[in-house]
Amino acid sequence: MMFLRYALFRFITMLLTLWAVSLLIFIIINLPPGDYLSNQIAELRATGQAEGVAKAEFLRSEYALDRPIWEQYLIWVGMAPGPQGWYGLIQGNFGWSFEFDRPVSEIVGDALWLTVLVNLAAVLFVYLVALPLGVIAAAKSETWVDYTAAFVGYLGLATPNFLLALMLFYYGNKYFDLPIGGLMSPEFEGEPMSWDKVKSILVHLIVPTFVIGTSGAAAMMQRLRANMLDELSKPYVETAKAKGLAPSKLLAKYPLRMAFNPFVADIGNLLPAMVSGSVLVSVVLGLQTIGPSLLTALKSQDQFLAGFVLMFVALLTLIGTMISDLLLVLLDPRIRYGARG
Repeated sequence: MMFLRYALFRFITMLLTLWAVSLLIFIIINLPPGDYLSNQIAELRATGQAEGVAKAEFLRSEYALDRPIWEQYLIWVGMAPGPQGWYGLIQGNFGWSFEFDRPVSEIVGDALWLTVLVNLAAVLFVYLVALPLGVIAAAKSETWVDYTAAFVGYLGLATPNFLLALMLFYYGNKYFDLPIGGLMSPEFEGEPMSWDKVKSILVHLIVPTFVIGTSGAAAMMQRLRANMLDELSKPYVETAKAKGLAPSKLLAKYPLRMAFNPFVADIGNLLPAMVSGSVLVSVVLGLQTIGPSLLTALKSQDQFLAGFVLMFVALLTLIGTMISDLLLVLLDPRIRYGARG
């Protein structure tokens, strides 16, 4: 019961935080002078294209860009009626992309779930690699196992993702016949889901998962190793050893559990960091994620597209943080008692 109350409390605070973040995002994307349409109108007037000017001014009125900034925000979120009535983010209207001349929902449609799929695969890779390597490196500290794990970690941190992507592109295709670019074969794009399409996506996921997850796994492995070494030096470990507790049981029952807290707490930061960090990788690998769309939108001041993508990243951050908080409450009794007080 206490856990459910805490989960409900975290859900409500997540919604309030998301609202505050939406306000910040809208202010920030409107900080540069002008917008996409006002810039386009100026260019069209300079070249004497009256018809284009009329269309751009119609769009400015249709999407309330000619109104005060506070009113634009309320209409964008869906907390006030606009020219199309109550029809904002809350009501499921993501806006219009002036750069692509299409609804935002059409541009980010498949890219959204492909972005989630790529980054969830990378997160899974991070935990599957970092957890055993971090524990083994700490348990075998100052041995060749520890030095090898540290070398692999430093290599993962120091190698730029785009460089690793280019190397895997070449050698993966040459020696393992891995596909180059994209997240599925061209013949499956726009087609309904099928087993062949799933297999194509899984094969195409190998390179981006490795590229995006390598640096995260290296950083998390180093952090887990440091936490484990700190716990292994504490008196209770020596006491357990003196009482004859088996090393593997001792390691899993106490130090690993205590060292796991920061590991779990990183879930909230891992998802948005990977979405942000995968933008360049997506461009290099030609992935159909939202990263390239965000870059284009920011460069051209396409505010509704940029705003929606940033809101999506913020939502991932908040969901990740809520999951890590709930897991920490289940994992560490001290946190659970703290919530009760």
